[in-house]
Amino acid sequence: MSVKILDGALFAEMLKSGAVNLRNNVRIVNELNVFPIPDGDTGENMARTVEGGAAAVTAGAKDISAAAAEAAHGMLLSARGNSGVILSQFFEGVRIGFSGKSVACVGDIKAAFSAGVEKAYSAVVAPTEGTILTVMRESCAAAEKTDNGAELKTYFTVLLDEMYASLDRTPELLPVLKESGVIDSGGAGLVYITEGMLRALTGGGVLPYADGAETAATVAADGADDFDENSDMKFGYCTELTVQLTNVKTDVKEYDVQTLIDYLNSMGGESIVAFKTGTRIKLHVHTFEPNKVIEYCLKVGELIAVKVENMSVQHTEAVVRNRFERRVEKKEKRKYACVAVADGAGIIEQFLSLGADYVVDGKQTMNPSAQDFISAFDEVDAQVVFVFPNNSNIIMTANQAAELYGKSEIVVINSKTLAEGYAALSMLDYSSDDTATIKAAFDTAVAEVETGLVTYSVRDCNIGGKNIKKGDWLGFAGKRLLSYSDDIYETSCRLLDGIDKTDRSIIIAVRGKEHADEALAARIGEYVAVKYPDMEFYEFDGGQDVYSFIFVVE
Repeated sequence: MSVKILDGALFAEMLKSGAVNLRNNVRIVNELNVFPIPDGDTGENMARTVEGGAAAVTAGAKDISAAAAEAAHGMLLSARGNSGVILSQFFEGVRIGFSGKSVACVGDIKAAFSAGVEKAYSAVVAPTEGTILTVMRESCAAAEKTDNGAELKTYFTVLLDEMYASLDRTPELLPVLKESGVIDSGGAGLVYITEGMLRALTGGGVLPYADGAETAATVAADGADDFDENSDMKFGYCTELTVQLTNVKTDVKEYDVQTLIDYLNSMGGESIVAFKTGTRIKLHVHTFEPNKVIEYCLKVGELIAVKVENMSVQHTEAVVRNRFERRVEKKEKRKYACVAVADGAGIIEQFLSLGADYVVDGKQTMNPSAQDFISAFDEVDAQVVFVFPNNSNIIMTANQAAELYGKSEIVVINSKTLAEGYAALSMLDYSSDDTATIKAAFDTAVAEVETGLVTYSVRDCNIGGKNIKKGDWLGFAGKRLLSYSDDIYETSCRLLDGIDKTDRSIIIAVRGKEHADEALAARIGEYVAVKYPDMEFYEFDGGQDVYSFIFVVE
């Protein structure tokens, strides 16, 4: 079948097929982790991002401009992790390229995809070659040679062939990939998306889900097993709907989505996001009564998609309690507030006690989306919101959310670890009443702390000429491997030896969920007392995943 024109309906089908293909292969992408630690999440982040875009496109859309706009908006809100943000920015560029067009030929697609590459690169402060960016750029450049009047199949085949070749070259461009014996995970995710898109284009339709593959909407929330008949429903439900307006129930053309927003506000809904795209409404609200939201929407149309999640399951008791009390005590908009990302009940409790107003659940293998941040910004309701991402893979998402949010000034602090966030929050002081002064104090605290991380290797590998065996304990300071052995105590002590302690007087050991009990922390504390008698040592149960110990050295 010869297809030379891309309309909105075909674009939607291709995008959905691409999302399914990535979901079917998400574990492979996750395992392409440069560092051999159990935190591979690139595949999951990209899958959730593209799934958000595919779900946002109105079924049966004919206009390529409208379909691309809906997909881009969905991805911008769903974006997670660096690769997810870059992917969403690529499709935002595609939206710009397709703007005003009802259909697109190969010439239009070439221009739109080139705009996507430019937009993706502009979103990264210091673009690194040998990543998803390179795969995007080189494949789109190769496909530029396709004749403007060619079949779409020809263009996407050339595009995909060059993606394969470019992906294979990534280890030659990025030494850390070559050293670890892997290709770039973000680039691999892009390849799987494009494979699925081409499959739909060539008559294969939308790919089916593989056995065992689950969409993001059906993945059980972490902690679900902890919610039972004795649990107290303290927070409510995160409710998301896609509603097809129908003329049988309302005047579709004249329907004003503000009417829905007013209703959600009147029933005490929070973190409300609602917008009309074509003849559909997409909404997000936190409420104790999702049934009333559904009943109201059924008065104006039919339900296309429904997702209701129990937020008492999604969040730790500390976060739920903090947010619930704020709803009860809602006051006029204050000047400053603080949003932090954290993983682990103990760390969350510490962040709240230090002054964080809202803690976003930021598990190492389940990064928050831009929408999660936007909901947090709504919740704290301040003129200026300071944000602590506390993970290098979350900073871009936080910045994207800040750009999308227009109700407050959002100031993202460049905290790349939980230790940096902890140190910065320890310096929380709004007394100057000056945003620049407060930010400068946070920045200084982040710069002055050193972070030590202890975890284990999930595979045999070579890092910096060191032969690592699967199961070995690894001690990192940032991305630098400072120690390794088959013993966690020895690895932890050697790590602390290697961290620069000049002008630093405190070591805080944050214990993780596994392999780090009080007895082991006490042994490490005894080592510090003997070897570094001028340094104070503290420890507490953080409950974080992945890292058995996080050391805060300040």
